[in-house]
Amino acid sequence: MHAYIKLGGHQHRVEKDQVLLSELTGHEAGKEFACDSVLLISDGKQTRIGQPTVKGAVVKLKVLADLRSPKVRGFKYKRRKGYRRTWGHRQDLQRLQVVEIKG
Repeated sequence: MHAYIKLGGHQHRVEKDQVLLSELTGHEAGKEFACDSVLLISDGKQTRIGQPTVKGAVVKLKVLADLRSPKVRGFKYKRRKGYRRTWGHRQDLQRLQVVEIKG
């Protein structure tokens, strides 16, 4: 059984016991929470597609850890003007584990 969920502005294809990285959800490490933004759910025989979400479908997730992505460096300049700007960004992420898919 697998499902497509919308979490943190992204869509993820999830299966039971899968571990995935997502943006911060606002939940503490070690806690479980339910995601009801299920876009599609399939058990191999039957597929249900939501409009926009599947009614009654829930994916339970457990927060394993909070972490940060590798640094992304940016640089821009204008030639012959002495203008240059450098910046960096690290996204805050959470490692999540799929506990259960109910559909």
